[in-house]
Amino acid sequence: QVQMVESGGGSVRPAGSLTLSCATTIFTFSNICVGWFRQGPGYEREWVAIMDTKGSADYADSVKGRFTIPKDAARNTLYLQMKTLEEEDTAMYYCAADFGVWQCRPTASVFKYWGHGTQVTVSS
Repeated sequence: QVQMVESGGGSVRPAGSLTLSCATTIFTFSNICVGWFRQGPGYEREWVAIMDTKGSADYADSVKGRFTIPKDAARNTLYLQMKTLEEEDTAMYYCAADFGVWQCRPTASVFKYWGHGTQVTVSS
């Protein structure tokens, strides 16, 4: 059973930084694909960042250069480091993962395991 538990959400001012954590057991599996998605008020869920089993990451254009998706497999933790936050980044953030994935793609259907989400609010 793959566990996914997010933490680290909160309120931050524009231009601020925040790091989300996702405690997960996915790193014990092979051919993994991990990622972060978000859903803002009135919007559909959208991808933010993904990482394949080799550690290659990809980012949505809206966050490229501001967000990174490091991992610490020894601590069973996936992170989302967010800098220069904008009010448009306000959303519920979800970590997601699956294993046995041969093509890690930024679409929700690739991911079988999801956390319950952590809220990020960017406001002055």
